[in-house]
Amino acid sequence: MMSEYGRHVQKMIEHLLTIEDPERRQRNAYAVIELMGFLNPHLKNVEDFRHKLWDHLFLISDFKLEVKSPYPIPTRESLSERPKPLPYPKRYPKHSHLGKNLEIVIRKALKEEDTDKRAGFANAIAYYMKLAYNNWHKEIMHDDAIQSELTNITDGQLTFTNTPYVKAFRPQDNRDRDSRGGYGQKRGGKFQHRNNGGGGGGGGRRNDNRGGGNFKKKRY
Repeated sequence: MMSEYGRHVQKMIEHLLTIEDPERRQRNAYAVIELMGFLNPHLKNVEDFRHKLWDHLFLISDFKLEVKSPYPIPTRESLSERPKPLPYPKRYPKHSHLGKNLEIVIRKALKEEDTDKRAGFANAIAYYMKLAYNNWHKEIMHDDAIQSELTNITDGQLTFTNTPYVKAFRPQDNRDRDSRGGYGQKRGGKFQHRNNGGGGGGGGRRNDNRGGGNFKKKRY
């Protein structure tokens, strides 16, 4: 009936149907449940996995097993019943390019009575509008256009004060490198190498123990 438990569990459950003593049949049913949980340890990560094991027990027995279950005994109709469809929200925003969430924020901003919070709402809304326009059109929209559209949406009730600035993508300038992997500068038409002292670049000042230096060789 269920291949994940194997034919031996199937035969054990078929044997339960032949046991006439109710107490002995109940004890053997608990033993089969423990074996089913041992054969499928991944079910322990499932919420209320023992309930699932008891449902599988009745399913394998073709709903003919008469034992007491700590959970509601399933029926053939309840397991084959289709779940009810989820009530997905149907939201139709007036300004589809900005989305429904921004309209919710605008309504919340219009209900705000505190002046500072209302100004903060307006600045955040204007920043998001500019960011959305930049993401879709890959260009920065002027503040006057943002304020004009915000005025049309809110009937002139919201005005943002600070300038919402969205950074545009600018490719970084590649700095010149010399053949040894270090950074350099061009001065007077010639390339001069800058060495930061140390490192594996090869050039630069070396601290040698030559000519009466203060460093002495360590003896071990």
